[in-house]
Amino acid sequence: MIAALLFITCLLLVGVALRIRFGIFQWLYIPASVIAGMLGLAVIQLAPATTSGTTQAIAATLSDWPNLLIAVVFAGMLLERKPTEHRENASNVGREALMVWIIVLGQTACGLLATWIFIQPFYDLPNSFGMLIETGFAGGHGTAAAMGEVFAHESIALDGGRDLGILMATVGLVYGVVSGIGWINLGARRGWFPTNRLDHLTNDTLRLDSVTPEAAAPPPRVPIGYATIRGETLDPLLLQALWLMAAFGIGMAMQQAVLMTAAAADSWFASDTLRDAANQQLSTRLSFSRILDFPLFIYTLFGGLIVRRCTRLLGCEDRIDSDSIGRISSAAMDVLVVAAIASLNIAAVATMIVPFSILAIVGAIWTGVCLLVISRWVLPPDHWFELGLINYGMSTGVTATGFVLLRLVDPDLDTDAAENYALAAPLSAPFIGGGMLTIGLPLLVLERVPLGTTSLVAVGIVIALIVVGRRWRRTATV
Repeated sequence: MIAALLFITCLLLVGVALRIRFGIFQWLYIPASVIAGMLGLAVIQLAPATTSGTTQAIAATLSDWPNLLIAVVFAGMLLERKPTEHRENASNVGREALMVWIIVLGQTACGLLATWIFIQPFYDLPNSFGMLIETGFAGGHGTAAAMGEVFAHESIALDGGRDLGILMATVGLVYGVVSGIGWINLGARRGWFPTNRLDHLTNDTLRLDSVTPEAAAPPPRVPIGYATIRGETLDPLLLQALWLMAAFGIGMAMQQAVLMTAAAADSWFASDTLRDAANQQLSTRLSFSRILDFPLFIYTLFGGLIVRRCTRLLGCEDRIDSDSIGRISSAAMDVLVVAAIASLNIAAVATMIVPFSILAIVGAIWTGVCLLVISRWVLPPDHWFELGLINYGMSTGVTATGFVLLRLVDPDLDTDAAENYALAAPLSAPFIGGGMLTIGLPLLVLERVPLGTTSLVAVGIVIALIVVGRRWRRTATV
């Protein structure tokens, strides 16, 4: 833990120095945290054999940080805003949930269609091979590991399915970060979001090569927070951190309570029927524990709202300083960015490279279409690009990637993109991208129905959802 923290510290300091020194990083809107993450990834992957044990241990530690840090960021979202300032827009949340279904079902449809038209005529592979895009891109490494048992089922018999899924997840993670930065540069130049938000990426505090005697005086500093309690009682910044940790703790308690209740329900309805490993995975996805196993950040989001409401009832709401909470959340986001990039696993072994590459290319094209075209049709017009970036990261690896990209265009979370995403997650997470439909399709449908039929049906469903989304947005904006 200490070694990982020191590693992150060194990376961030070097990242800041490189960004100040080389203007190319400012021109490309690449923040110090992304530079630090790339450096960390290179160090971990290229470490000599004598130090590989240490670097791999650090990478393993860092891989656990993004999930916790995302939860910290979400804990501060509703905590730093007064309830009267937060207006939940059910239409925006609903369309975000619909957009996630379009993206993930589209990955399945594209994968099945590509397998039917381009792969099976030349390779003897099962129909379920087309599920690899959703397994790796939207599902990630965890889903790939679970789907390995499904692919190994005697009705599918996809040798190396687990390795292919993990490789697809790794490709998606790397592709999501690199291509996402490219889309952000395009968006900045096309005016898809307010470019004044990029001032933090283009104007560094210190530019030694441009300082003149007239400009030598330091600019006036704006306070990042305000003391809401006397210093002799408690350090004011510590008080804000305590509010944030209280929201985080409430969220964790809520999650544990829900999971314990779900586990009790599962034990009550448990069956003693023996199942093979693949069907056991399907049974797990259909259990209460799996359906209600939402990410921690969803619970901490409401934990922040609970803390804000409680302080309001107790008459001490003015003790919460939104600016300080926001700065602490931003610090957590910077560390998240470094940890998420540096801990990427790119050591998966590539097998069946040609059919795998076809699926990877098709998946990359589809995610690009969803971000640049369909998101504009479905998502709220005032933050379609920001919300689309979160979905883009989610659909190419993990939610952490989406927040790495969001951090570049909305560093202070001024839009409702993050909140819309969190509130919509329960409407999709239990079912797709590693949920019950992901596990059930190969076992119950794909190997029992002609691939051409399932491909065309899946494409038809996705087209129908897109049409619904476009009409929904038009109705909402009238």
